[in-house]
Amino acid sequence: MEEEKKIKRPRGVARLIPGKCIACGARCEASCAKDAIEMNEKGEPIINTEKCIGCRKCVKVCPAEAIEMYYTPEEQKILAEIAAREKKTGAKEISVEEAATLAEIKEYKGVWVFVEHTEGDPAVVSWELLGAGAELTKKLGVELCSVVIGDKVEKLCQESIAYGASKVYVIDSPVFHYYRTEAYYKAICYLVDKYKPEIMLIGATGLGRDLAGAVATKLSTGLTADCTGLAIDDKGFLLQTRPAFGGNIMATILTEQTRPQMSTVRPHVMTMPSYDKSRKGEIVREAVPIKEEEIAVKVLEVVEDAKGAECIDLEGADVIVSGGRGMKAKENFAMLQQLADELGGVVGCSRAVVEAKWMPVERQVGQTGKTVRPKIYIACGISGAIQHLVGMQTSDVIIAINQDKQAPIFEVATYGIVGDVFQVVPALIKRIRESRGKT
Repeated sequence: MEEEKKIKRPRGVARLIPGKCIACGARCEASCAKDAIEMNEKGEPIINTEKCIGCRKCVKVCPAEAIEMYYTPEEQKILAEIAAREKKTGAKEISVEEAATLAEIKEYKGVWVFVEHTEGDPAVVSWELLGAGAELTKKLGVELCSVVIGDKVEKLCQESIAYGASKVYVIDSPVFHYYRTEAYYKAICYLVDKYKPEIMLIGATGLGRDLAGAVATKLSTGLTADCTGLAIDDKGFLLQTRPAFGGNIMATILTEQTRPQMSTVRPHVMTMPSYDKSRKGEIVREAVPIKEEEIAVKVLEVVEDAKGAECIDLEGADVIVSGGRGMKAKENFAMLQQLADELGGVVGCSRAVVEAKWMPVERQVGQTGKTVRPKIYIACGISGAIQHLVGMQTSDVIIAINQDKQAPIFEVATYGIVGDVFQVVPALIKRIRESRGKT
């Protein structure tokens, strides 16, 4: 039997539904890549059907569902015929454009990690991401690569390999001595266009957030910020989990139609991989034609942060004694400081404490504060809202002290003490001191 002729699926054109536009601020116009939409004086879209390619982007971004796809009677007949075929065969037919998109996506392979550094001093989150990337590559069966950009950064290439990268893409030039958005994002986009990675991971630091947004915008791809979990699904998509709606729920996000799939991940969320100096890897050296005079931003002076009394390394602490609203007053944190001193740790707090002005924001642990991964985390009078849990739930050992036995903090705690923090903490301090006195 002669094979049925393949029918091209019509794309249609966008059309405004009268009376539904709410003049949201020209989202549809901004989404149109072909400049087929202009706004009238009322803030409603005027769609040029000659330019429209039926990409449906304006339909997807419209909050009022005021734009629909229009098909001519002839196109509607074709759609009906395709639907009948799909029903008969049980297989969905895809358009030429969809097939081209799938073919393009298949060209992208490998997991990349951007190695952040300040004048050669690496950010620990970069090595943590190499550990996370190694897990992803096992599922995908691809290479784990790092990207190093800077001036005299050969050492970082070797460190990348020691932490698990099998290949390092390096751009080494004086123009990259200091981080500047324009120079760095152009360098990364050059590498992505040439080597086509399917996944790119960047630390959710101040620098990382700035760079990732610029790269994703230039490449017109998806970016999920502040991820707390990464995994690969059955279809090979990157599952990117992050807090949403103020931290009240955890959302899992996919980037299906574009590459690379990009994520920023907060420091101390992922496990640090082992360091093995004997590992071997390939170093690929690239040069990008970016000149100093082409960069608008100039670094005139670098001023280091002042080291005041309140400036502590919360993220790097092995022991954290953290207080919440249950501490009742600012002066009660002196008790937590005593416990922290006995254990060689530091004092942290929840968002409620910062809002009450009992502790400075530098001490805050949680979604809007710092993400920590100490060996011991002692939560005193903290209920355990998800906004706080996001910042500390990966601690090695969590000890929770709370009067409410139903408090959510006990769900993630290694050890839970149901009791009055003003009785339990002094008892702990006394016991520690007695134990040390005996030795």
